[in-house]
Amino acid sequence: MAFDTVLKTALAACQQPAEHAHSLPPACYVEPSVTDAELDVLFRKSWFGAGRSDIAANEGDFITMDIAGQALLLVRGRDAKLRAFANTCRHRSARLQDGQGQCRGLRCPFHSWAYRLDGTLVSAPHMQDVAGFERENFNLIEYRTAERDGFVFLCLKPDAPDIDDVLGDFSQMHTPWPLKSLTTTRRREMTVDCNWKAFLEVFNEYYHLPFVHPDSIDDVYNEPNPPNQTNGAFVSQFGRTEGTGGLLQTEQDKALPSIPGLTGEATTGVRYTWLFPNMTFAAGTDALWVYEAYPLGPNKCHVVQTACFPPETLGTEGAEEKLAAYHIRLDAALAEDIPALVNQHRGFSSPDAKQGRFQPLLEPNVAGFAHWYSTQMIAS
Repeated sequence: MAFDTVLKTALAACQQPAEHAHSLPPACYVEPSVTDAELDVLFRKSWFGAGRSDIAANEGDFITMDIAGQALLLVRGRDAKLRAFANTCRHRSARLQDGQGQCRGLRCPFHSWAYRLDGTLVSAPHMQDVAGFERENFNLIEYRTAERDGFVFLCLKPDAPDIDDVLGDFSQMHTPWPLKSLTTTRRREMTVDCNWKAFLEVFNEYYHLPFVHPDSIDDVYNEPNPPNQTNGAFVSQFGRTEGTGGLLQTEQDKALPSIPGLTGEATTGVRYTWLFPNMTFAAGTDALWVYEAYPLGPNKCHVVQTACFPPETLGTEGAEEKLAAYHIRLDAALAEDIPALVNQHRGFSSPDAKQGRFQPLLEPNVAGFAHWYSTQMIAS
């Protein structure tokens, strides 16, 4: 078994407050059997994040995703509801769509079975001659979807807890930011040669900033606040910034206007939040940047990077040029993070790699994830 007694004992050491907790065992980053267990427990039986709602904003918009060994098809219906289906025809399982685009309905390219945007089968050529064939018994297989605060969540298990029970006080904690109304300006996909958890961890800790980003973004970030207490499957930490966290330290003169309506502490820095298991974001004074990470085995992950801004900002003079500077900042920081992650993964692979300890102010989100993760996996 992936989580034998030895590994479960090591995971139990993660279930302490950050100042006492140990980091996840290295085996959790390199063992194929652990990744298989994660796919089953965290992605096939639980809710996970799938990005921003505007990946399929309008009627007929669709996008395909291959996650946890599942081929998924997300479609915005005529009733404005976003639905997720198995991306497979109910006749003989041909894949229905690839990539993303716009459609009036779904038609199988193999034998032309046709479905409405809500997944109901409307046409099955020549099947009227088949004894006992009833179209209503062959609608697309549908999974659970939820949209909250402009984010999409998916669940492949019919009887998992309600999404609002999972998210807890997530919406309340992020009330200062109009998350739902923010508009995506760029969505970038890539493959990274590290474990999916490690990718999300580096986004959620301050410890590495002076060592990995000394000349790009380190000067922007002050010492963070203590982590927030959360009631839900997420962690969050706020920190003040010098200027905006959305730009390189040398390009702060290209800052866009603040998000309309932002008040109080939210106007002074950036909130880093990790929605378990696989989606994280930074809500700043002027922008939102989001990462999703999906396992491709223990040694690789599929990463989606999304940048979002208020619609009011996009209409301001010179916005296009300034937006480019924000996108450059995201890519520059990522270009520095990835070599560090690849090197870390080499270290995880050492037979003598051991659990470490967390710096409680600089790595509390990572410690919070380790606590949640160990709880889920021990119970599995």
